[in-house]
Amino acid sequence: MKIKIKKIHKNAVIPSYTKTGDAGLDLICISKEIKSQYIEYDTGLSMEIPTGYVGLLFPRSSVSKTSHILANGVGVVDSGYRGSIKLRYKKLSYYITMENEEYNIGDRVGQIVIMQVPNIEFKETNKLSDTLRGDNGFGSTGA
Repeated sequence: MKIKIKKIHKNAVIPSYTKTGDAGLDLICISKEIKSQYIEYDTGLSMEIPTGYVGLLFPRSSVSKTSHILANGVGVVDSGYRGSIKLRYKKLSYYITMENEEYNIGDRVGQIVIMQVPNIEFKETNKLSDTLRGDNGFGSTGA
């Protein structure tokens, strides 16, 4: 699949896979803005994700070496969005003493996974099919 991508900033780096078979393409930070509640990392890139697809932003596993957590869990880049791709991390105050507290400009700050999404149309009903699990919620599978 080919997706149009635009460098909004001259130092922006086109995302790439680190290894064959990787699901996510690494995103590089070109600037960071520190706020009281979070740090926002900008990639300096915008892209034209085709209709019927979505870009999902995830932290990399290296996030465990920082005091960060992706503020919205998973970022969603809709096909109609043409702005700069940014990742916003919250700083966890109880990890403030960690050695590698934050990412720096030039670091891989996250990854994007492009996926096809179905066009959902709900059909309201008064009855759903029965299953073994039924309506048993959190932790009901025995884990």
